[in-house]
Amino acid sequence: MKQIVHLPEGQFEWSLKKYHSLAIPFITGGDHVNAWYVPPIEKKPFTMGDFVGSVASGSSVNFFDIKLNPHGNGTHTECLGHITKENESIKDIEVDPLISAQLISINPDQKDGDLVISKEHISSKVDLGTPEALIIRTLPNTQDKLNKQYTGANPAYLSEEAALYIHDLGIKHLLIDTPSVDKEEDGGKLLAHKAFWGFHKTRRNDCTISEMIFVPNDVLDGLYLLNLQVLPLENDASPSNPVIFPLTKVS
Repeated sequence: MKQIVHLPEGQFEWSLKKYHSLAIPFITGGDHVNAWYVPPIEKKPFTMGDFVGSVASGSSVNFFDIKLNPHGNGTHTECLGHITKENESIKDIEVDPLISAQLISINPDQKDGDLVISKEHISSKVDLGTPEALIIRTLPNTQDKLNKQYTGANPAYLSEEAALYIHDLGIKHLLIDTPSVDKEEDGGKLLAHKAFWGFHKTRRNDCTISEMIFVPNDVLDGLYLLNLQVLPLENDASPSNPVIFPLTKVS
């Protein structure tokens, strides 16, 4: 059954039965996306005395411990607490179940050996009716993003000016398919993070950044509804599953 949503751009149809997940699953094994020098995900049966939480080992149930790093092992969403001394947690961020989002594809510029997403890239793509969320797919968009080893690869990132522009547009949720909105090695400056969250102005503690997403090539640029699924985890970041629903404008 199709639903109708009213946005500044007009009326749009959408359906709960048509959607795309932008998450890279958190899985064990070496052939899995990884960044920031973090080790692969560890998964092992919980043990206590004679109990081993594995049906394969004779238990009646599987009962596993999992060790992971949200920032380095897969798609994750982070809050302002990622860059502050305060104990701000992703579990305290309230995001509406469905928010307007625009997906754009950008071929970053080569600049001094880096791949940089500029303000001009963003301003030429974002519609005047500013969405609540912006989803950035970098080009070329290849399947190896699902298992790429990003550590030491110096992947694409946002310029400070681009992040400030996104902030000034009023976009509250930023999603990108790179490990970070900032340069991998920047001496701890985190210019794009700080610009987006208004770190040196009025801090936007109700805004999020989701990194290391994957947008399949058959998902077209345009407007969507976004369901940003985040674990209520007491941490600055959590594994997440951004789900988008295509919008079709009603004539």
